[in-house]
Amino acid sequence: MPDATGPFTGHLGFGASSALVVVDMVNAYTDPDSDLYAGEQMPEVVASIVRLVRGARGAGIPIVYTGVQIAPDGSDGGVFARKVPSVRIFEDPVLGAFVPELEPAPGETVLMKQYPSALCGTPLAPMLRTKGVDTLIICGVSTSGCIRATATDAMQQGFIPIVVREAVGDRHPGPHEANLFDIEAKIGDVVSEAEVLGHLDRG
Repeated sequence: MPDATGPFTGHLGFGASSALVVVDMVNAYTDPDSDLYAGEQMPEVVASIVRLVRGARGAGIPIVYTGVQIAPDGSDGGVFARKVPSVRIFEDPVLGAFVPELEPAPGETVLMKQYPSALCGTPLAPMLRTKGVDTLIICGVSTSGCIRATATDAMQQGFIPIVVREAVGDRHPGPHEANLFDIEAKIGDVVSEAEVLGHLDRG
């Protein structure tokens, strides 16, 4: 990924207290037979997220998992459900389930959303503020959709967005790279898995 240049060279770094947000890691994105399959890189993305979750558990920071849940009549999905009718695929109990390697543990938070951002129409922001969290470590799918939307909303609501490069994926490399470039330039920090794990190890 090329470096942001010109006026877009700011770096935020980690804040005082982080949470890990695992965005939409469900079978619909990892099953090659699914219409929403996010590509051949998904095994590596899943493996990276597994390591992040292990590190987050070891550090004792909050972990939040999001999924998508649209009412049968689509009434709570608004324009998004009309624009992307394939989101109805999450109604399938198998495709809408979390991938086995990333099943939430007891005490970890699961939020169902109706829009791309994990912070749109969910209690995530106030819930994390009550815990003193100021930094969201973001992973999951897809880079050009829910990851970018979550990072943008995080920034706009006063959280530092940290997107983990190896732990996000998209069905096409072009949008994946372009959106990582834009996130790094204008929204948050795009960092390596190793950097995040090192931060978590240091507490």
